[in-house]
Amino acid sequence: MTIRVAIADDEELIRVGLRVVIDAQPDLEVVGEAADGAEVPAMVARTRPGVLLMDVRMPAIDGIEATRRLLASSGEPPKVLVITTFENDDYVYEALRAGASGFVLKRTRPAEVVEAIRVLAGGESVVFPAAIRRLAAAYGSGGPAGDRLRRARLTERETEILRLMATGLSNAEIASALVLGAETIKTHVGNVLGKLGARDRTQAVIVAYESGFVSPAG
Repeated sequence: MTIRVAIADDEELIRVGLRVVIDAQPDLEVVGEAADGAEVPAMVARTRPGVLLMDVRMPAIDGIEATRRLLASSGEPPKVLVITTFENDDYVYEALRAGASGFVLKRTRPAEVVEAIRVLAGGESVVFPAAIRRLAAAYGSGGPAGDRLRRARLTERETEILRLMATGLSNAEIASALVLGAETIKTHVGNVLGKLGARDRTQAVIVAYESGFVSPAG
């Protein structure tokens, strides 16, 4: 099954480079491009991508607002993968808070960009706990995250799993650490996301840091 990919970036050279890398893969296909966040909704509605590579800094509507609008729309929005020049950037953190599922740097090796697309298309998130921790420490405002975690009423096991998720462990690694079956962990992770109202693991990890459940100070 071919993964449909779209690209939103105001730099044509970046769009061309990404298209070349992505279209060279037998299971990936670039189906649409946008040069600004304002063009994203119509482009997505027209091309129906599964994954959208989104630049955060664009002139008219930036990637943060474009992500918010996209995820608030009806239907099944694509997974958003932020592409950025600098990882320690408040734009990146706000895009993740808005609902992006992960980010990659523009200097990232092509093979890693391709793998990130496949991971998102497979229903997982591209989580970089160390980077999220730094971003949370620098830009996280706390706000309602603590109340959100308390209202979730996680069980002791779910709390333990959220803590391990925040360290970046995969389901398989969590299963190994807790000596539980992979399907059991998958069920617990699904329960954690559901109770937190988190779209994916990235959103759950952000709640964990912003609520103080996991300290950004490490």
